Amino acid sequence: MTESTTIEAPPARLRAASIAVEDDPIPIVRLLARSLRDASVCTPDATAVLVGTVVVRSHDTPQAATLICTPGVVEVTAGALDEPDATVVVDLNARFATTQESAGNAELADGVLRALRTPVPDWRESAARFWEVTRDIPGIPDVLVVKAAGPDGVEHGRFGDGPTSYVVAGPADLLAGVFSGADDFLVSLAAGVQVQGTLSQLSVMTAASWRVRFDV
Repeated sequence: MTESTTIEAPPARLRAASIAVEDDPIPIVRLLARSLRDASVCTPDATAVLVGTVVVRSHDTPQAATLICTPGVVEVTAGALDEPDATVVVDLNARFATTQESAGNAELADGVLRALRTPVPDWRESAARFWEVTRDIPGIPDVLVVKAAGPDGVEHGRFGDGPTSYVVAGPADLLAGVFSGADDFLVSLAAGVQVQGTLSQLSVMTAASWRVRFDV
């Protein structure tokens, strides 16, 4: 008689949590929500397993927001909830790097920080998406030219076609951060990113960077 073997199906992958925000959210709420949406796309488990309330504070401004995490939903609201399960203090311009030890539920705090720090795509993928979502901004040039400096030298990218263009150059990782919204564009100018173009193009580039960073 032949014995039969029952093979159990692997556990189903957790579904990404939906990210909810209030009407007319403030910048920190927009930034957190956009970062969590990106995390839910890249690693759904990162947001789906979060349960509890976490206050996220800026280390150098009065900005604060609360994440209310329930199975399947993360709600991001302005301000700090009284008596949250955990509190984290982060540098909003350094990809949510912590500036002091988290308070409260350490496991929950660590889970939120891991979700917020989902690795950004490489500069070329980030630039392609940046170009796709900012093409309808009034005054944006026809072509984005990228010069990304990496360990193997400078790589070049060209997105779009037409008579007007602007150039963005700098370290590859920093460019990936700017194009993905992980890094603030104006702050990145002091860290090595350079733009070649007119002042009006710089203004348009700033607006484009806000769109990808704050999802506006």
